[in-house]
This record gives sequence, C-alpha cells and structure tokens, in this order.
Amino acid sequence: MTVALTEADTVPAAAPRQRRRRAIGPLAVLPLLAFVAIAFGVPALAMLNGAFTLKDQATGATSYTTANLTASLQGAYLTALIGSVKLSAVSAALATVLGLLLAQAVVTSRFRALREAVLTASGVLANFGGVPLAFAFVATLGNAGVLTRHLGLTDKGWNLYSFWGLVIVYLYFLIPLMVLTITPALDGLRSQWREAAQNNGATGVQYWRHVALPVLAPSLLGGLVLLFGSAFAAYATAAAMVGSAVPLVTLQIADAISGNVLVGQENVALALSLDMVLVAGLVMAVYLPLQRRSARWLEA
Repeated sequence: MTVALTEADTVPAAAPRQRRRRAIGPLAVLPLLAFVAIAFGVPALAMLNGAFTLKDQATGATSYTTANLTASLQGAYLTALIGSVKLSAVSAALATVLGLLLAQAVVTSRFRALREAVLTASGVLANFGGVPLAFAFVATLGNAGVLTRHLGLTDKGWNLYSFWGLVIVYLYFLIPLMVLTITPALDGLRSQWREAAQNNGATGVQYWRHVALPVLAPSLLGGLVLLFGSAFAAYATAAAMVGSAVPLVTLQIADAISGNVLVGQENVALALSLDMVLVAGLVMAVYLPLQRRSARWLEA
C-alpha cells in the first residue's frame, strides 16, 4: 500500500516538469532564429529595397521603380546572366555524370582504404576554390603553364581563359562535391534489388536502366541542383582567372558595385543579385519535391 501511494504521488509531480520542458523547448530555437534574421533576413531586405530604388545622381532623391530590374535584363547584364546559367548547367551536368561514375567505383570497391581516401580527398577538394585554384590552373594549363608548354597545347588551340577552360576548372571542385552527395544514395541501393533483377534474367545495363537509375534519379537531380548553385554563385575563381573574357553575372555585379564601367549602378547590382535569387528559387522549387521522393525510396 505504501509503494502504491509513492508511485501515485510521483505522477502529478512529473507532469509539471514535462509541461515546463515543452514550454522551454521552443525558446531554445530563438538564438538560431535571431541569427538567421540578422545574417540573412536583413541583407535580403536591403537587397530587395535597393533593387527597386532609383537614386537621382544630381539631386540625391530616391524613388521606387522597376527600372533597375529592367536594366538587369538587358544588354550586357542579360548576356552575363545567360552566360552564368549556361556555364553552371554545363559544369553541373558533366560533374554529375563523372561524379556518379567515380562514386560507384568507390562504393563497389573491395578496398576500404580506397573509399576512405577518395571521400577524404573529395571533402578537401570540394572546398578548394577561389584564387588559389585559379593560380594552380594558370601555372599548370595557362598560356605559359607547365603542361601547356610541355605538350604544346597552344599550337593545338588550347585556351584556358575561355568558356571551356572555366568549365574544366569548375569540375575540379564540382566532381568531388558530387561524390560526397551521391555516395549515401549509392549506399542505399540494396543488394537484394540487384539479385532479384539477375534472378529474373536482367543484365547489368537493364538493372541500372529500370531499377537503380529510377531510384537514384531524385538524388541525381538533387545533386545536379546543388552543383548548379555552387557554380552559379562562384566568383573568385572566375574573377582571378578570366576577368571579363567570359561574361558572368557575378563579375557584372562586382563591376557595378565598384563602378569600374559606370558610376551609380549599385542598385542595378542589387537587381542582378535579385535575379540570381529568383533563378536559385526556381531551381530549389524543382529540388525539394525530388529530395522528398528520394528519401521515401531509400527509407522504404
């Protein structure tokens, strides 16, 4: 009887503690929300306000208009935006295919050390970019680079400071990023699926066409979107290597802010930034449903 009363007395005492924990739980998220609001919300509002603000250089008066957005979709600005989309799409597509092949070779390898070495190197190379990467390629494959002179690439029409040269440089960090992205999805492919396909007379090509690739398709497209975004937002590598030789929207934004070409184009640069956000938003609108579908397949 005494034990029963003791247990009964503990139930009302535990209930208030649980309610207090549930009440305090949401408060723990407040620091993160505050950080997001300051680090992302304030710059986003400033960009949005500047993109629709026109300043009179003579009087200093400001007014709200769509002139900046209109200017960002004309002439050299539109050419740069299209160039960035084209460069990002080509680089991301090539990196997706090559990264998938490399990741599949690593996943099916019997050597664990090889897998660990490739994944570790991919983690390092995926974050190696900017001016150091540009310098490495200039010293190796530039007009006076070591391999360029040794193999006589200049006489064969090779030019690093071009669209395809920039694609090759971007592949240097996009392929490792794809390896890191697609490896968990490849690990999720169950061996029973391949065995079932083989028992039904399917070849390796048929297995990949009708089983593996349909399951991996959302993850592949998700990786493609991630690579596209990484290439689309890249600036330092292209600025240090090609300058204005290849029209890119990030370079146009830098020129507009610094006034290298025209003075007073800062708000046009903000409009170009808004264009980039809209392109990224359209890409993410495709990515999120595919990611949810991929998660259902791999968790089934």
